[in-house]
Parts: sequence; C-alpha cells; structure tokens
Amino acid sequence: MSGGDLGRDGRLERDVSLERDVVSPLPEVDETEVEASLRPRQLTEFVGQPKVREQLQVVLESALLRQRPPDHVLLSGPPGLGKTSLAMIIAAELGAPFRLTSGPAIERAGDLAALLTSLSEGEVLFIDEIHRIARPAEELLYMAMEDYRVDVIVGKGPGATAIPLELAPFTLVGATTRAGLLTGPLRDRFGFTAHMDFYDVPELEQVLVRSAQLLGVSMTTEGAAEIASRSRGTPRIANRLLRRVRDYAEVRADGVVTAEVAHAALAVYDVDEMGLDRLDKAVLGALVRRFGGGPVGVSTLAVAVGEEIETVEEVAEPFLVRAGLLARTPRGRVATPAAWHHLGLTPPSTPLGLAGPTLFDA
Repeated sequence: MSGGDLGRDGRLERDVSLERDVVSPLPEVDETEVEASLRPRQLTEFVGQPKVREQLQVVLESALLRQRPPDHVLLSGPPGLGKTSLAMIIAAELGAPFRLTSGPAIERAGDLAALLTSLSEGEVLFIDEIHRIARPAEELLYMAMEDYRVDVIVGKGPGATAIPLELAPFTLVGATTRAGLLTGPLRDRFGFTAHMDFYDVPELEQVLVRSAQLLGVSMTTEGAAEIASRSRGTPRIANRLLRRVRDYAEVRADGVVTAEVAHAALAVYDVDEMGLDRLDKAVLGALVRRFGGGPVGVSTLAVAVGEEIETVEEVAEPFLVRAGLLARTPRGRVATPAAWHHLGLTPPSTPLGLAGPTLFDA
C-alpha cells in the first residue's frame, strides 16, 4: 500500500522520509506522565539562562561540599521562563525534599509558622509570587531565614507570651515576577539573587526539540524554528504552541510538524508571525484604527477591546512594548510606526504622543 503499511491494529503506519531532519519521538507513554516530565530535572537538562545556571551550580556544589543547606535563593523574571523548574532542580541536585506554596496562600503569620515548623532538615521551600505574601507573615519570615527560628505569640494583651520555636535548617527559594515590589529587608535576606531573561529563538528550538521527544511528536528543525519564532521568548508559550501544533498535525496532516504545518496550525489558533495573539491584535487594532495611534488612556483602550484594565496592562502591554509596537507615555498609550506597518497601514507623518493635548483620557 502506498504511503505506508497496515500495523497489527489495522491502522495505517505512514513512513517519514529519512531525507528530512526529523526529531524522532521517544516511545509513547501516558499523556499525563509526559506533561509532568516536560520540566527538566537537572541543571544539565535546563536550556537557556547560562549565567544563572553557572552561578547556581557553584552555589549548590559548594553547599554539597560543606554538607550544609545553601543560602536562600531569589529568582526573578517574567512568567514562563522556568523559575519553578529551577526551584525543583535545586531540590533534586541537593537530594532534598521539596515543598511548594505561593505568596497569596500565606495570609497570616500562623499559616507560615505552621509551614516552617513542619519542614525537615535540608528541605527546599519554594514560595511562588513571594512579593504577594502578607506583611505579618513576611516579618515572621525574616527571623526564620536568618536564625532558623520563629516566635509564636500565645494569648492576647498584657498576658501574651512569645514562645520561640527552633526550625530545622532549610533553603527558601522565592520566585517573583515583580522584584520591585519586594521589601528591602526581605530582599536582603536572600544569599543568591538571579534574574531570568527572555530566551532567544535558538534556545527555544532546543526546548521544543526536547519537548517534542517527550510528547512523542515528530518534528523537523524548520517546524521547531517556526514555533520558536512565535513564542515570545518564553518556554512555557513554546510548549503550549507545540501541543496545539501537534493536535493540528495529527488531525489535518501526516502527524509530522513541519514549517508549513506549524504555519497553518498557528494561523488556525490566531497566532501571527510575531507571536501576537487575539488580545494583542485587538489592543493594537483599537489603538491604531479607532484612536488614530493615540495617545489614549488604558481605561479607554480596555473598554474598546472589552477587557479589564488589568488584563490589558499585565497580559497584552508587556509584550507589545517589548516588541516595539506600543509605547507608554505620560499622556497615554501610543502606537509606534512599527505597529502601523505590522497592521499593513501607513503611519502618520507627525509622530503622536510627543506634543500637544491628550487626545483621549490617560
């Protein structure tokens, strides 16, 4: 039979040309197990962030030589770059238990005290979005990080008594997307601070090759490059797009992710060549077509696209600014000439947002 042979289950097994540079999939396993396995387990498996990896490797090897928990670690940077994965790797490299929580989940000092007193010696405690931890809990954390001790207050008023509780030595790994919101006393108690940067396209291609093998996806190098170029420099987005392209390849193609298949799939999922999605294009289109390129206030822009102000500010704007398509000015948001060109329009001859009265509320 042309194009392949029938397998033992009666389904057609297609032959993939050996002339193409194809990433061969690993043996098929349960999907839920594969999803969990996409996170790297060791520093050697972690792609990108070379400076952070080198620094962290020195910190961990030194701790192992001294047979003591390493200094507390603060990881900062935009979401999706691997802060949680690095925290898990720290525990794995140390051979230590791992405990995960988040800043918003710690509402009272008692919540944190209960968590800290349950830690075993050498355990790695990971607090995601640590800048959102409640202030009373944060103040309790100071002594815990520095002296491995917490004072629990029993009773109220003049009869209240502080009972000191000794903690087993542990390592705190804090992650934040907004390092500027961390208080000085908390930031100063971290012995190692690392800032994670966005990935370049070749690094994302390496991430995609590894994920494709774990997901059992056959993918050409051109297909990986096509997905990587639209992933906004973020591994989490790259892996998400890979899974959607895989779906498309299985349903409407021969199951192999090529550049052509990736291009067609991402068009279906409304992701353009720069990585802009529906919300990004809605914000950019409203700014240019409805408001002449601005300046326009973010509240007006949010109403125009039917989204909350926080969604526009925190989801759409960071990438649009980084891509050079939108500028934040004191008088409002302004579309750059690159934004006009991206939408296939001619920018105005006089740059907007630099002089004159505000056109729309800022």
